[in-house]
Amino acid sequence: MPTHLLTQLRILHPFFPMKPRTLPLLSRTFFFPPSKFLRNASFKPRSFSARAHSREKLPLRHSKSLVDDEADLSDWVDELRTARFDDSSRSGQRFGRDDGEEREFRPRRTNNNNNNRVSALGKRRGSQSGNARRKFQPRSDNDDDDVDERVGGRTFKGGGVGAFLTEDEDEESEGSEEEEILSKSRTALFGQQNGLNRRTTEPTPRPASPGGSDSYLSDTRFDQCSVSPLSLKGVKDAGYEKMTIVQEATLPVILKGKDVLAKAKTGTGKTVAFLLPSIEVVAKTPPSDRDQRRPPILVLVICPTRELASQAATEATKLLKYHPMIGVQVVIGGTRLALEQKRMQANPCQILVATPGRLRDHIENTAGFATRLMGVKVLVLDEADHLLDMGFRKDIEKIIAAVPKQRQSLMFSATIPEEVRQVCHIALRRDHEFINTVQEGTEETHSQVRQTHLVAPLDKHFSLLYVLLKEHIADDVDYKVLVFCTTAMVTRLVAELLGELNLNVREIHSRKPQSYRTRVSEEFRKSKGLILVTSDVSARGVDYPDVTLVVQVGLPTDREQYIHRLGRTGRRGKEGQGILLLAPWEDFFLSTVKDLPIEKAPVPSVDPDTKKKVEKAVSHVEMKNKEAAYQAWLGYYNSNKKVGRDKYRLVELANEFSRSMGLDNPPAIPKLVLGKMGLRNIPGLRSK
Repeated sequence: MPTHLLTQLRILHPFFPMKPRTLPLLSRTFFFPPSKFLRNASFKPRSFSARAHSREKLPLRHSKSLVDDEADLSDWVDELRTARFDDSSRSGQRFGRDDGEEREFRPRRTNNNNNNRVSALGKRRGSQSGNARRKFQPRSDNDDDDVDERVGGRTFKGGGVGAFLTEDEDEESEGSEEEEILSKSRTALFGQQNGLNRRTTEPTPRPASPGGSDSYLSDTRFDQCSVSPLSLKGVKDAGYEKMTIVQEATLPVILKGKDVLAKAKTGTGKTVAFLLPSIEVVAKTPPSDRDQRRPPILVLVICPTRELASQAATEATKLLKYHPMIGVQVVIGGTRLALEQKRMQANPCQILVATPGRLRDHIENTAGFATRLMGVKVLVLDEADHLLDMGFRKDIEKIIAAVPKQRQSLMFSATIPEEVRQVCHIALRRDHEFINTVQEGTEETHSQVRQTHLVAPLDKHFSLLYVLLKEHIADDVDYKVLVFCTTAMVTRLVAELLGELNLNVREIHSRKPQSYRTRVSEEFRKSKGLILVTSDVSARGVDYPDVTLVVQVGLPTDREQYIHRLGRTGRRGKEGQGILLLAPWEDFFLSTVKDLPIEKAPVPSVDPDTKKKVEKAVSHVEMKNKEAAYQAWLGYYNSNKKVGRDKYRLVELANEFSRSMGLDNPPAIPKLVLGKMGLRNIPGLRSK
């Protein structure tokens, strides 16, 4: 390796402690501009020559955002791991990651389609299985682990490998010094929330504009509320002028510093309702309390899933455009705990967005973190009902005990079950205000969303799904479809199948690495003409604009989950469509949603050519994915009280699902797994 580049590598040492053998290893393995990742850069590729690079000082730049930089850099590290090196790779032009800029001195990728970054990432070894070649990760927050792979209260991971992990078992990233580079790139700016008080407030119902996109908006403008000019400029630049009905009802109360429990439908602007007042709290805090090396955390926002936390961070980034002195960070599962600890030590953090499991990890294991939490002035529980549904009650209680009693607390929830009311007693003050923006007698689902259900034999589901998607694509050139599946492994199977059928498809589920999920989520958010196959990690709160169709394949966990999934379309008053595809033995679920306007739709015919095409595509799906899907499917329906009650009938249905995947014999399942499911010695199952 040229001496001047080796010198550049040695410059890394003060910033990234390396073992003595690291530098020689790096110098023999790949060529890259190390200083490019030392300045919290936005990672935009740039052309350079080796000689010019050795002398040039690159300008300091702010990160685009934490989630963007993390995805970008994680992808870069993965590229280094999977690249093939030869002499020809050391020179010549390369196309940039996003905008086609030329690059030099980069390893040559084996994938010929260099421009399709998401597709390439999805096809890398390890990414297909969702494991991304990582051994162990820090406590994976149970925030996204699908119910499919839980048996007997424990979480089953690995798509059919037979290893049971509890939510407390740690995972660590494989290898490395490369991870040290990640720690320097994960600082971003986003914002959070503020205030509340008790008494029941129910805003006057507003007539909805028929099919109009303004039906969820009020007549009140943001410049009519008492927020700072800088915040108003951020709101305006984010594209907001009028408040939603939810914001109109909650913002004035929160800005007065009262505790609030707010009930509101999904897609009605809840995030801005707590972010904007929270930013005001931080902005009004004297600089002497904010500019210390380790300032107290002033605003703490807790979200149930990584996607919701990242989305709240992105929204806050927009609102904080004119508040450059406010430091915001996010801590979520899927990243190493040590990296987050280093980032929070090196960078200020007045606003913190977190998932509950990871936040508790920091309280217990990060030095000085509990002390910083004693400065919290605003605590926000977003999607409170979902937090409790996912079993975070104990984590939330510990977090509440770790923040000051003299604070403002906000709880936003789509539903108010008894467990949410119980948490209110410990999280909110007695005089908190309950604001209900869902009027009695109003529909729980958006009225502009047409809902239909189809009941068909299980062996026809794949063909019917393909026909339904093709019909929708033909009807709407700007289609944007979400397909919800019962489990993460079934999601992977369906995504691969639709890809074999030449549909433009992506997948998101809990077995995909966080950087991949972030990248795909952003692509789907900004794109049209795309199908996203997903598990329930996308069911609540995630804002994908302009979704035209939501298809739910198989039995939802419950009525609320059906409603939340459907809520991904028809947002901001726009029209949408929802289809529920069930097998005959799943139609009992319809009785739980009989009060919703769900129409029975005729089952479309499947011509012989289409059936043959789908069967051929099914035969091309990897066997390991079929085996993982079978096991996950069996575990999911075994946990359903009605379906799992009769174990013999359950096995018959599982083997019917196996045959729908083109398998003559059902895949064998480890004896340990069968024992955990209570399915040992049941005829029709194969063990190994």
